Amino acid sequence: MAEKKDYIAKTKFLIASPTKVRPVANVVKRKNCSEAMAILENMPQKGATLIKSTMKSAIANALYANKKLDEEMLYVKDVQIDEGPRLKRIWYRARGRADMLKRRMCHITVVVAEKAGN
Repeated sequence: MAEKKDYIAKTKFLIASPTKVRPVANVVKRKNCSEAMAILENMPQKGATLIKSTMKSAIANALYANKKLDEEMLYVKDVQIDEGPRLKRIWYRARGRADMLKRRMCHITVVVAEKAGN
């Protein structure tokens, strides 16, 4: 029997806080790909659109690598949200003072796999 394989897509240096994107990622873990895409389309968070685009890429990688696969046979095995570098900007305040503004970045990794039952 053919060996089951994982298909990966990564998106790096996205300007979104990892702590805000992780709860969205936890919603779609271990779900069917079509169900996960429907959930992400209806979520209002910014992280949902970022994860959705990365998931589309992972599904396309799987379908391109294995021509026999059907999109209904795939599920989201894992979604990792890692912290990236921070952009440090100056935020000018009253009386000639300044604060440091940190724009946080994240790296998104989506792992899609074939269902075991098929």
